[in-house]
Amino acid sequence: MSARAAAGTTVPVRAVPVGASALPRALVVWFPDWPLVAAQLAGELGERVPAAVIDKGLVSVCSAEARAAGVVRGLRVREAQSRCPDLTAIRADPARDAREFDEVLAAVERDLPGVHVLRPGLCAWRARGAARFFGSEQEAGGTALEAVAKLGLEARVGVADSVFAAEQAARRASELAALFVVPAGGSRDFLAPLPIATLDDPRLASLLVRLGIRTLGAFAALPEAEIRSRFGPDGTLAHARASGLDPQAIVPRVPPTPLERATDFEPGLDRIDQIAFALRPLAEDFVEGLRRAGLACTELRVQIMDDAGRRSERCWGHPRQFGASDVLDRVRWQLQSGDETSGGRRGGRPATWRSTGDSLTAPVVQVRLLPERTDQIGLRGQALFGGVDERLDHGLRRLQSMLGHGSVLHPVSAGGRLLAERCLMVPWGEDAPPETSALAQRPWPGSLPAPLPTTVFAEPIPVELLDAEARPLRVDERGAAASPAWFRPGSGQDRRPVLGWAGPWPLRQRWWDPDDRRSVERYQVIDDHGEAWLLIGAEGQWWAEARYD
Repeated sequence: MSARAAAGTTVPVRAVPVGASALPRALVVWFPDWPLVAAQLAGELGERVPAAVIDKGLVSVCSAEARAAGVVRGLRVREAQSRCPDLTAIRADPARDAREFDEVLAAVERDLPGVHVLRPGLCAWRARGAARFFGSEQEAGGTALEAVAKLGLEARVGVADSVFAAEQAARRASELAALFVVPAGGSRDFLAPLPIATLDDPRLASLLVRLGIRTLGAFAALPEAEIRSRFGPDGTLAHARASGLDPQAIVPRVPPTPLERATDFEPGLDRIDQIAFALRPLAEDFVEGLRRAGLACTELRVQIMDDAGRRSERCWGHPRQFGASDVLDRVRWQLQSGDETSGGRRGGRPATWRSTGDSLTAPVVQVRLLPERTDQIGLRGQALFGGVDERLDHGLRRLQSMLGHGSVLHPVSAGGRLLAERCLMVPWGEDAPPETSALAQRPWPGSLPAPLPTTVFAEPIPVELLDAEARPLRVDERGAAASPAWFRPGSGQDRRPVLGWAGPWPLRQRWWDPDDRRSVERYQVIDDHGEAWLLIGAEGQWWAEARYD
């Protein structure tokens, strides 16, 4: 056996001569626990730690260390943490998984072209063409394992008569035998003992189990016509997969035109002005490459690596499109900031990115520019109605360049029950964070409906709200209170008669949390000066939250 075939141990099967079967053989490479591997590559997670990816409050992927502690897929976060107190929970991020997998594909394609991406962490090749080029399917699988091993990653390879069977073969390979080859024509027998849940269709699997069908072999033995009439197209497709006749075709992808740019500094640079000066040709080439592709970058990801293996990574937005000067500004701001950092490329402990004046504590050895979001150039013109005026945008960006990224802010909608919580100030050119946008879309019982006050105080102003006997107005547990009669806007001002009022409206929030719970009442009052106020208070103490101008 050659060196390539020895890279992964194969199951003891005979070599399959090319052309021995008319079935479209598939070679599948599977990366176990890929979302966790992607988080390690992105520097969000260390190595050899119990960790889990959380999606919609449930564990979707967990590491071997977490599985050893009893964590399994489908557990709620609290249950998983009770089983493994040291569990590190990270948020599911499909964009991160796809971004990191693209880099792996680019490296593997140099040795084994013609890849078809099934999903991040799983890809396939036409085994027939690969076997012809490398001599056998074992040699082709060994080549794939070698290419992955060069990246320092772990993978499993399966070869079978269909994509589904090849994926199951890869999942049943082991660390010692990373290559599993199913003989030509033997996929149906290989799949027969596998449980029906392997189809990854919970509704169909639950129904089949109730009917007494617990394995793929028992399901494949049913007549196809009966499956079609009883379960429809989805059941017919599942039946074909269980029979080793998965109709999914392998379509080799066309490698995308590389739009990202990177440069290495040897030796590393430790001054921000030096780095910005050296990056100008790269930034111009980055913008020009997008222009030639007919694209404009509206969201840029900047990755900076120092000689200690630490990586700083951040996404930057732009209200129009990035130019070379805008790219350099973002790199400089990222170098100057001290909170946009993460661990090393291959995991490791998170470290702090520090700068002292115009100098860095560690020399920078690599800078990468990646277009996170692009639009067609023709779509980025000045809007006929509305939009941002080009002169205003230019002036604000100029101020940012001189004063810093956080010097120019604009409001975005956020979630909350108090008015001050419903507005978030973000730097000019940035969109609201995804979690903030999600919160803004949620219902907030107890929040003030439209129309909202014009003036919202950043900090509520202490005021007095008095009854007819000039005593502080109090609301009892049943929401009953005397009528407001007097209002004092602030210390040193005269009392004003209340001409009209509405309320009280109770506001109850996080009653179970003793440190963050809130139980207050709201009033709307109009004084004799014709000013309308929104008041909030409890136990006779009142504050002005906003004023209607």
